[in-house]
Amino acid sequence: MDGMLFPLVLTLHLLVGAVVIGLVLIQHGKGADMGAAFGSGASGSLFGASGSANFMSRTTAWFAAVFFATSLGLSYMASNRPKAASSVMDTVKVQTAPIPAKVEPPAQPAPADSKAKDIPK
Repeated sequence: MDGMLFPLVLTLHLLVGAVVIGLVLIQHGKGADMGAAFGSGASGSLFGASGSANFMSRTTAWFAAVFFATSLGLSYMASNRPKAASSVMDTVKVQTAPIPAKVEPPAQPAPADSKAKDIPK
């Protein structure tokens, strides 16, 4: 059930988002009433209350609330998902070879006229 819930909520989220965009685009803007107040008619909604909300604005508010809830739900589900392997290489067990001990070459005696014997070891 958990594996099917995330795609279901994601699909609902996308559909609700498209509906909210559509509802906002077809609504009557508040700016049109302001223009009417300054010349072409009497409108009391310039600085006062515009009355009760109509069906479109209430529907938009409900869909916006559902969009917000699905956003929170998706973020919760995405953050609490178990970590899945991102590639085939993540599932391979790594075998490490033992690190060989550092082998120093045998010390060569320095020639008699060399200054190498003055260097501390």
